[in-house]
Order: sequence, then structure tokens, then C-alpha cells
Amino acid sequence: MARFLLVHGSCHGAWCWRDLIPALEALGHAAAAIDLPAHGADRTPAAEATLDRYATAILGAIDAPVTLVGHSAAGYPITLAAELAPEKIARLVYLCAYVPQPGLSMIDMRKAGPRQLLHGAVRAAPDGVTYAVDPALAPGIFYHDCPADAVAYALPRLCPEPILPQSTTLPPLRNWPTVEKHYIVCADDHTIPPEYQPVMAAAIPPSHVTSLPTGHSPFFSAPAALAQRLSDIAGATGT
Repeated sequence: MARFLLVHGSCHGAWCWRDLIPALEALGHAAAAIDLPAHGADRTPAAEATLDRYATAILGAIDAPVTLVGHSAAGYPITLAAELAPEKIARLVYLCAYVPQPGLSMIDMRKAGPRQLLHGAVRAAPDGVTYAVDPALAPGIFYHDCPADAVAYALPRLCPEPILPQSTTLPPLRNWPTVEKHYIVCADDHTIPPEYQPVMAAAIPPSHVTSLPTGHSPFFSAPAALAQRLSDIAGATGT
């Protein structure tokens, strides 16, 4: 049995793992998800959300070593969590996620991508604290291959995304390189260019980089396949 902690990406919350948690449990694993500060049921004001607070929230949810899965923008906070407390992390799994590069924030990395798939779909709030995704465009960006009931479930739960954590660079990474890492490319992603994902995964052993034929949200479009892939990853080295 493996223990998984699931961390959502931009504008989402723990709610997005609704279908994956039971799929992992059906394979005999333990799985939990958290709301990062200012997401889902967490009441932290968006202006007080920071990358450090994200990592602190992740580490606070771990009482024994876990396979830590980060989706999309969560690549940054799971990396910082592993840097701060590598003993709590059995392995990291980047699910179509940003793998931090020295000196670059997540926003810098998005802008450096080969295509800007979110152009025109996100708008910053007048106060500059958050951005939001245009509700009319969100289905095509996040959920184009997902069942209609999952899309109907997700859309009203999307929240504004704090900008500061995504404009923050990480400190020098001394512990993170020693942590086991895996990457799952989503080959039909409409949010992060699929061809950019292997580039971001360059620091991860090629044998630890695999692919699913899905869009950006395989936890809705292919939860059983994603659960099996995570189970295979966790079982590859034993837990």
C-alpha cells in the first residue's frame, strides 16, 4: 500500500480529486487531498497566500512519508515542500506540472513556453492580487475531454488564483535533487503545451517520464488510468 497526498493546481481545490481518491483506494492505497491557502474551503485571504504558506500547508498534512502528487501549478509548492522536508516525501509526481527552474517563477516559465494556450483566457483582478479564468473558456482549457457531469461539477468551484505565489522564485535547491521524481505528460493538454512538458521534466530520469493520452484534467477524464499509473509509480520502488 502507498500513501498519496494530492495537491491541486491553479483555481482548483481538493475537490478536483473527487474521482481519483476512490480509484486509488480501490487499488489498495491511502489517498488524501488538501486545499492550498485561499483555495477551496480554506479561508486564507488571497492577499496573504504565498509560496511558503503553500509548502507549509503541504508539510502540515503529512504525518508519514507520502507520494506527493502536484498538478499543474502545484509543481512549485511540492518542490519547495520536498526541499524543506525531504524526509516526508517518498517521491514526487509532477502531473502535467511545472518543474521549477533556477531563477524563474512559474509565471516566467509559462511565458517561456512554446505556445501561450491561456492567452486571452485569464484576467487579473483590478487590485492585482488574483487572476481568474473566463468561465466561458474554462471548459475548453481545462476539461475538453472530461464527462459533462464532471465539467458541471467543476466550473462553479473554480476560484480566483493568487498571483504572488506564481510570481515567486524558489531558493537554491539542495535537498530536492536527492528526492525521487516522476513526471506524467498529458499528451492532449490544452492548458500547458504537451511538447513543453518533457522539456520541463529534463531533470527527471527518462525512465520516470511517462504519458497519458488526456487533456489537462485526467483526474476527471481518466481517473482509473491515472490511479493505475500512480500505483505503478509508487510500486516501482516499493513503499
